[in-house]
Amino acid sequence: MNPWRWVVLGAAGVLVVGLLVAYAAVAFGLVPANADGKPSSLERWAARKSLNATVQREAGGKANPLPVDDANLKAGIKLYGSNCAVCHGASDAKGSNIALGLYQHAPQLGKHGVEDDAEGETHWKIQHGIRLTGMPSFGKSLNDTEIWQLVMFLKHMDKLPSAAQADWKKLPSQESAEHSHRKQAGQPAG
Repeated sequence: MNPWRWVVLGAAGVLVVGLLVAYAAVAFGLVPANADGKPSSLERWAARKSLNATVQREAGGKANPLPVDDANLKAGIKLYGSNCAVCHGASDAKGSNIALGLYQHAPQLGKHGVEDDAEGETHWKIQHGIRLTGMPSFGKSLNDTEIWQLVMFLKHMDKLPSAAQADWKKLPSQESAEHSHRKQAGQPAG
């Protein structure tokens, strides 16, 4: 008998057993599905790798077609306040109860902005959302101009002109009063 046949059969057997073990782990609830559980390193790697590859392939080098002006920046701030602040925070970077309960945690953009991200990447993330996170797709609720206005605000949020900066600073924090009170009193937030 051909020795390569045994190698091929052995490799096929290992693959079948691996798939059966993976299926059993999922079917018997051994893979965590809870939003407050810590993801495995394999899950984090797969999600990050897939997101980066998808954005690279689909977002390309898209540039914002809108002029950078007060009207577009202020519109972006208003859209951010209506659609994003509940998860990503206002200029004070304080997380809301929703943000604190999200898996994966939404970046608080008042503290850790996305000014360095390519405009096309930010546009893609807003339009399509990010699977396996709390980031929804806004492609059906916001038109392309509104998405580009959000992108513009996010790209320039660290160097806004004074009128837009005043609007950004006025955007109310979504942090709950109870959570803020507990933090001040040194009690757990839960």
